[in-house]
Amino acid sequence: MHILVTSASGSNGDGYGALLSFRLDGTFTGSFSDDPRIVDPRGMSLSADRQHLYVNSGDDRVLALDILGTVVRDTGHVPGLNAGGGNLGPDGRYYVGLRSARTIAALPPSLDGAAQSVLPAGVVPYPRGFAFCTDGKLFLASGIGPDGEGENNIVVFYPDGRPLTSRFITDDSVSPLDLAIGPNGNVLVSSEFPFGKPDAVCTIREYDRSTGNLVRVFRVDPEMSFHRPRGLRFGPEGYLYCVARDSVVAFDFADGRCLGPVVEMSKLNGQAIAFFA
Repeated sequence: MHILVTSASGSNGDGYGALLSFRLDGTFTGSFSDDPRIVDPRGMSLSADRQHLYVNSGDDRVLALDILGTVVRDTGHVPGLNAGGGNLGPDGRYYVGLRSARTIAALPPSLDGAAQSVLPAGVVPYPRGFAFCTDGKLFLASGIGPDGEGENNIVVFYPDGRPLTSRFITDDSVSPLDLAIGPNGNVLVSSEFPFGKPDAVCTIREYDRSTGNLVRVFRVDPEMSFHRPRGLRFGPEGYLYCVARDSVVAFDFADGRCLGPVVEMSKLNGQAIAFFA
């Protein structure tokens, strides 16, 4: 098994614009795939059978790769897709955050059908990460966009897309980026607050799944560099991982301890993280 990281390039980062692979000890092994259709990649997620990896490519397409890094499925170019975050849904479909349309859409596992919106267009000012809890509810982080516009919020929807609450949290020190559901059912977000500022405070924040109350804050050790936190995923041993500008950092979810950087790479500009192959 390897740690895979999408590294941003272009206007939002001076990273590598590639899908990078690392051993579990942090050793860099190169690009997971050199397929030219992988351009400035963003969100990604494993398929339901864990045999394929869905990747949002910056040239407005979604790809599925096998364990060898070969592209085996391709939506083809979808003008205006502008896919950000990605996650597997409880129905086995692959869900993508559409940044221009400001909504979430679902693709069939085979990627051979059109993306179907599951929420209204413009449902939030700028969609960030999202995840489904075990009962099918959808938690969507609404953050600040590259232009500085947006809101710091989490919105919750019933499985059929009806809104459950338009403001799940009341936290004056968060600007949510990625979002994950913990093994205890609570909601986790990576946060850079104030977003985009050089002195932003970067944390991982946990909220009670029922009330939205802040439960605890995960912080790195003071001497560590931790900037632009983005993708969150739980690893095979149950640790919580967050990819950031120059590193992938691990936390012990049980007691909240920062375990330090697992991966260190200058200008990584990580966007999403997955454990695959």
